[in-house]
Amino acid sequence: MGYAATKLFAQHGWVVYAGARRVEKIPTGRDIHPLKLDVTDADSRQAYVEAALAGSHQIDVLLNNAGYGEFGPLEEVPLEKVEKQLNTNLVGASELTKLVLPTMRQQQSGRIINNSSIGGDIYSPLGSWYYVTKHSLNVWSDVLDTEIRQFGLRSLVIEPGGTESSWADIAMKNALNNLQPGSPYTKLVKETEQALSGFLNASSATSDDLAKVFYRAATDRHPKRRYFYAISDQLISGVARTFPGAYHKVMTVLTDHLTKSRD
Repeated sequence: MGYAATKLFAQHGWVVYAGARRVEKIPTGRDIHPLKLDVTDADSRQAYVEAALAGSHQIDVLLNNAGYGEFGPLEEVPLEKVEKQLNTNLVGASELTKLVLPTMRQQQSGRIINNSSIGGDIYSPLGSWYYVTKHSLNVWSDVLDTEIRQFGLRSLVIEPGGTESSWADIAMKNALNNLQPGSPYTKLVKETEQALSGFLNASSATSDDLAKVFYRAATDRHPKRRYFYAISDQLISGVARTFPGAYHKVMTVLTDHLTKSRD
């Protein structure tokens, strides 16, 4: 999604300072400035923002896009993996935002766009800490929005659903790696891997689709607090928020189905 967004914004005439741990993964092109960025490292964050300001002297949009899924049974995910998940998906976004807000306040304009997930409203087995970070990112963005609107700034959330990317593969690989020897959760992990793969294959947006949503959030004259790509994504998020008891019942039935012995 970051790759596609970089290309799209540049095609529309924006100067893009694209940050990634692997700079070679950043697209090349006019007005695209590839920079090394590890959102979990304070020095890297500082150098990234300083480079952008040195080049353009202004920041109109910060797109917080870094994230991954540290899946696994809640009982078995080690603390160091929990901290990595929190630092990547939540704290990194917060710390980057702190670095750009003084410039945006001085400009009296700017938007913080936070790429969250429908996982910010829903949940399912094995994704505990991932969902915690996305729920938290949504609330963090809303609180920030209330604080910075007085300066002409906004903080907005994108909530993608299934997306054609390596996210699910990485999340389930992490789930398998986080299983302890002889884990009682082995069947749940393996059955969830198959079920998740089937769901994503049936209901995926492309990275180009999501890049267009990012661009709308950056350019809408009257931006919304939440942006969704598909009506189905908005619907499932709304159901989970409005009927939490019913949603939880569905998740327990799903878990029972996944863990039930097959003949």
